[in-house]
Amino acid sequence: MEAERLVLRDDQWAKMAPYCLGKASDPGRSGHDNRLFLEAVLWIARTGSPWRDLPAAFGKWNTIFKRYRDWVKADVFQRLFDAASDDPDMEFAMVDGTIVKVHRHGQGAKGGLKARP
Repeated sequence: MEAERLVLRDDQWAKMAPYCLGKASDPGRSGHDNRLFLEAVLWIARTGSPWRDLPAAFGKWNTIFKRYRDWVKADVFQRLFDAASDDPDMEFAMVDGTIVKVHRHGQGAKGGLKARP
């Protein structure tokens, strides 16, 4: 993959790498490239595409999906999230009227019963 197309920065990856499964020091099978795998999962999350539409540059979609399922069962993504969220980047955090809707009573609209004698 091209470096400019990757989502994770090097400092973010450095925080997450120790929590990944499949390192050379782990017993059993090991993953080929944990960072590329995580980039593939982020691509799926970012685009909302089905697994079958994963670009070939990430590898076989079925292999990546099986590995994703194993990581979910092992709570790896929770550990990765905890590792990455110790210093949140609030650059893109915003609240505006398109996200938070105010109830009509809070907008000053007239309400209540309209019963007339």
